[in-house]
Amino acid sequence: MQQPEGKTLEFKRDLSSPRNLLKTLVAFANSAGGRLVIGVDDDRKLVGVADPLDDEERICNLIADSIAPRLVPNVELLSVGNRTLLAVEVFPSSSRPHYLKAQGPEQGVLVRLGSSNRQAGPDLIEELRRSAQGVVFDELPMPELSVEDLDLPAVQRQFGAGRMLDNKALLTLKLLRREQGRLVPTQGAVLLFGKDRELYFPDAWVQCGRFRGLDKVDIFDQAEIHEHLPDAVAAIELFLKKHAFKTAQFGAMRREDVWSIPLTILREAIVNALVHSDYSQRGSPIRIAFFDDRIDIESPGLLLPGMTVDDMKSGVSRIRNPVIARVFREFGLIEQWGSGVRRIFADAASQGLPEPTITEIATGVRLSIYLPEPVRIETAAKPQAGAESGPGVESGVESGVESRVLQLLKPQALSKSAIAQGLGKAKPNRHLNELMSRLLASGLVAYTLPDKPNSRLQKYRLTDSGLERLLQGHTTETPR
Repeated sequence: MQQPEGKTLEFKRDLSSPRNLLKTLVAFANSAGGRLVIGVDDDRKLVGVADPLDDEERICNLIADSIAPRLVPNVELLSVGNRTLLAVEVFPSSSRPHYLKAQGPEQGVLVRLGSSNRQAGPDLIEELRRSAQGVVFDELPMPELSVEDLDLPAVQRQFGAGRMLDNKALLTLKLLRREQGRLVPTQGAVLLFGKDRELYFPDAWVQCGRFRGLDKVDIFDQAEIHEHLPDAVAAIELFLKKHAFKTAQFGAMRREDVWSIPLTILREAIVNALVHSDYSQRGSPIRIAFFDDRIDIESPGLLLPGMTVDDMKSGVSRIRNPVIARVFREFGLIEQWGSGVRRIFADAASQGLPEPTITEIATGVRLSIYLPEPVRIETAAKPQAGAESGPGVESGVESGVESRVLQLLKPQALSKSAIAQGLGKAKPNRHLNELMSRLLASGLVAYTLPDKPNSRLQKYRLTDSGLERLLQGHTTETPR
């Protein structure tokens, strides 16, 4: 009685509005289960039920006559003081999706969103059906495609030269499946490494935005990330770093860079969103919103049936996309099954940050990571207009776009597209092409595939000369 209404609990005064009561029971059955307690008014005052046995029989008849497939909840009478309450407990159902007969199987399916009931659309109804049948979305084959529709060089690059990926290995990873005597890619494979991923999954990309203030009224900068999912992790980090700043702390023997945003926590949250998003849904990509006080990561798809926010926080995990999750684990992006969200909360506590929040929203789940202190636009790097523009990144070196490119390449090799995004551009332009040619000619950067200069897998790396140029830039830098 002391708990607030939420995903698994609701109170009703009586049976005078059976339609709303039935909606709640359907939503419980299609989501994480729940308990409906009748005999409690809006002020949380116990009023009890007038005719307990009659009301018990009536609710059982309403459920039997109004809900399909058949729902069999646990109905019991509870004595509290001199009042009798009627409790209806519904468990997550293996017969979902349940629906109201009066509205039919297309319009009568509801799910629980916080303390309210939401009508499920066709995509969500199909996911409920798949989960009840034990069918996994990203393991399903795409028989209209072939192995040639996968970017196999990118797959091999991610795994490295130490592991050769023949058809047997791709079958083991469930990137391929046998379908009518042919090897065809799975939906997970196309999501990870499809050459034309967004042709089949138009919302499988990431939208990043930096907003002034604490809401989405005033957008300052934005980027769209269309990389292969494993590469998207670094691309998102680049966008976030672009609008953060860092300071140097000197210890007894070493220098340590400290960012104004909790990068390790954010990386875990980004990976979690990429792995657990519902890519079957239409209309909403993954969204990363950087505000002055926090960073919100929104992933499409409600929690899987049977899951609650408290389950997530305690480390309970159900993998929505096991093909994507396994590949991410092979790449070292996931350390241990089910530990991601729990580690986010533990790391936030250890760093003295406010506790992150997880919220079910209309389109999916939002994870909010709060910053150690506000990062306002005045202190973050600012993109400038013009062809040679770009944000001041990581080091704060102010010697022009050349230094910013070198700084982007300091931690890792990047493709030209990733460099452009790090500079606040949607894609490479003529000025960036000319700059990269000059940096190559001067020996400040080098190809990662020098024998294949025109390869679509080509990346740029920082040379020793480039690192020396950056260090020279640091020596003349004015401390912040």
